[in-house]
Amino acid sequence: MQSAEAKFNKNSLLLALRRYSSAVSDMEHTILLPSLLRDVPSDEVWDCEAAEESCRDLHSNYLMLKAIRNTVESSLILLDDHKANNTALNKTLEPLLDTDPEALFRFHLRGLFSVMSDLTKKTQSLTVKYMDIIGVAN
Repeated sequence: MQSAEAKFNKNSLLLALRRYSSAVSDMEHTILLPSLLRDVPSDEVWDCEAAEESCRDLHSNYLMLKAIRNTVESSLILLDDHKANNTALNKTLEPLLDTDPEALFRFHLRGLFSVMSDLTKKTQSLTVKYMDIIGVAN
C-alpha cells in the first residue's frame, strides 16, 4: 500500500523540476552537435505559438529548452518583466483573484506542475529526434 507521503513525493513540484533539469542534462549530453538540428522543422504545435517566429527549427527549440532550465535553476526573473506580466495576468485572472487564497495557490501549483511535465516530455522528444537524425537506435 502506498503511503500518502510517497504519493505526494511522486507528484511534487520539486521532483518535476528535477526531472526537467535531468532531461535537459541528458539532452545536452546526447546532443553533441546541436547544429545538426538547424533547419530541421519541428512537427509539434508547442514550439512557436506564443514565441517569436525564429523558433521554427529544432535547434531553436533546443536553445529555448536550455534557457528555460537555466531560468528554473537560477530562479532569476527581472523585476520589470515580472511587473509587466503580472499586470496582464491579473486582467485575465480577475475572477480567480476573488477566490480563496488556498484554492488560487493550488490552481497555480497544478499549472506549474503541468508546464514542467510538458517541458520534460518535449525535451525527451527532442533528444529522441536527434538520435533519429544521427541514426542511433534507442
